Amino acid sequence: MSTETYINHPNFGLLYRICLIADNQELFTTLYAQRLYFLVSNHPDGLQFQPITRNEARINVENRLRMLRRNRQMSEYQELMKVHQRNF
Repeated sequence: MSTETYINHPNFGLLYRICLIADNQELFTTLYAQRLYFLVSNHPDGLQFQPITRNEARINVENRLRMLRRNRQMSEYQELMKVHQRNF
């Protein structure tokens, strides 16, 4: 079973899901260049794309890692740590 998630951005094409950041908010990057990052929020009126810098994306992932470690969700923590090392 694949856990990869993709969505289509109206201007930047296919985006690849990096991780969940908060309720109804996920971090995505452009599929091919992986240089542009977006916080994607699911709202009743549709998806909202907020472009962020690479540094902001890294900070969001590190905050998520801290939360997972605090809550002792070690399997999710280890998977996200791999993603963090691969992307940042």
